[in-house]
Amino acid sequence: MEPRVAELLVRGGVVSRDQLNQAQEKGRDNGSPVMKELVQLGFTNEETLTEFLAKQFGIEKIELIPGEIEDSVFGLVPPHLIQKHQVVPTKLIGSILTVAMADPTDLIAINEIKFITGYGVRVTLASPSSIKKALDHRFGGTSYDDVLKKFGDGDMEVILEQDDVNLQELQQATMEAPVVTLVNAILADAAKRRASDIHIEPYEKLFRVRFRIDGVLQEIMSPPLRLKNPLVSRLKVMAGLDIAERRLTQDGRIKLKMGMGSELDVRVSILPTLFGEKVVMRLLDKSNLQLDMAKLGFDVQTLKDFQEAIHKPYGMILITGPTGSGKSTTLYSALSELNKPDVNISTAEDPVEYNLVGINQVQVREQIGLNFASCLRSFLRQDPDIIMVGEIRDLETAQIAVKAALTGHLVLSTLHTNDAPSTIDRLINMGVETFLLTSSINLIAAQRLVRRICDKCKEPVEITPEALINLGVDASEAGGGFPTFRGRGCNNCVGSGYRGRLAIYEILVMHEGLKELVLKSASAAELKREAVKLGMSTLRMSALQKVRDGLTTIEETIRVTDTDKGYGSVFSLGF
Repeated sequence: MEPRVAELLVRGGVVSRDQLNQAQEKGRDNGSPVMKELVQLGFTNEETLTEFLAKQFGIEKIELIPGEIEDSVFGLVPPHLIQKHQVVPTKLIGSILTVAMADPTDLIAINEIKFITGYGVRVTLASPSSIKKALDHRFGGTSYDDVLKKFGDGDMEVILEQDDVNLQELQQATMEAPVVTLVNAILADAAKRRASDIHIEPYEKLFRVRFRIDGVLQEIMSPPLRLKNPLVSRLKVMAGLDIAERRLTQDGRIKLKMGMGSELDVRVSILPTLFGEKVVMRLLDKSNLQLDMAKLGFDVQTLKDFQEAIHKPYGMILITGPTGSGKSTTLYSALSELNKPDVNISTAEDPVEYNLVGINQVQVREQIGLNFASCLRSFLRQDPDIIMVGEIRDLETAQIAVKAALTGHLVLSTLHTNDAPSTIDRLINMGVETFLLTSSINLIAAQRLVRRICDKCKEPVEITPEALINLGVDASEAGGGFPTFRGRGCNNCVGSGYRGRLAIYEILVMHEGLKELVLKSASAAELKREAVKLGMSTLRMSALQKVRDGLTTIEETIRVTDTDKGYGSVFSLGF
């Protein structure tokens, strides 16, 4: 709210100066709008505020009815702008788009909508609650306001310092119905929205909850700061952690029973930060585990190369990429295909994310000395055919894995590198000899996850040839033979235009030419250049193929992959 609007409220007798100051101070603490705080503090109500603003600015006040706004009108404004500015497009007459807003002075929102849509904008006023109901009906979502209403101002006190914690009171607060209800609502909403992670983050004057949906973090709610300790403690109790320990990191697990008999595993990580404990929860839904390699995102050639490598009797297959890039899913898919009654498979994982029948899975426990290296040594005495190591983190693990690959075992593992060729440099920097690498590695696969366009609201979009050429598309295709699409936003994708993710791959097969370069201590750039000449598709090329297939967008390609300039890898389908 602009300062002049706040002044108008005082001058018009809607609220007093003292009430306005209280609302502004609480708004700063909670990170919420002043209008919302004025209502929550009981100084006024939404109806009075909306009526007053409508008269002051000469703007029509309307009552939004969820479900009565046409999809075609909603689709005129990108979903991220609607959610960001809390506006509702209501009708289009000629070149004028009418939108409902709670704050008519939000010129940034109005100008953004004008610029993006190309229409003139007519503003009408609606109460914040009616706007929220309209957006919830359109995009789905849990109404946390109803849950938070169950907390009275005196339910619990703010705990400022470590020494002020009364464990008995805190334990009691974790069992209070409102806290239990709020935690359950957050977990249920995350599962409903297909979130992969929940972030609960305390700051000096803000406490917020975010979900990672299809790889992108979205802010969901900002509970009052006074709920920080009870909410985190409730999660600790559920995960079997120590609520008295607030200085050290803790890790735990929650197992939830969902509807229709399904189960949801939740990995809980507690990190002490400057203003309290941050909680990150990873949601592992076994029903969503995709083990069909053909559906992961491999194209025909990369799938052929990968399957040939995993069906060799010995050697190493390495999957690389950052955290959350789908490496574990690719490994599980490979193991699922290799899992036969006549094969002995052992895995060392940290943590074991999914249980696979017929595979001997070991949970690494660093604190008692059961690390990847010790697991590998034991595996070699267990008559294995196939070994999977969750991650190669150090020289000892790398050396044992190479030794296993050279002595008749198939070894699968992961590393954290930016692309496939730089994996060689990473292992050499660890201390592994180059001649051992060339003898043991069969294939290196770098991967990322891109968001998939929602099938329900998919539509074509025009991209200039110059932009396509800059991305790496061949000039002959950029002129008209390269279709691109986007998701308009609908109920199915909760307004994002995306639903689900798929992997893009960079598959480096260790051809003889590459082995010779490795033995000559060639750089990662030289290896990549040679691999592209030998037919390797880079991550950017793989993403552009998914764009052309109508599976993802140009925006996702730019967000997830780096340029290939300098490697001679201009994308072309040969048309």
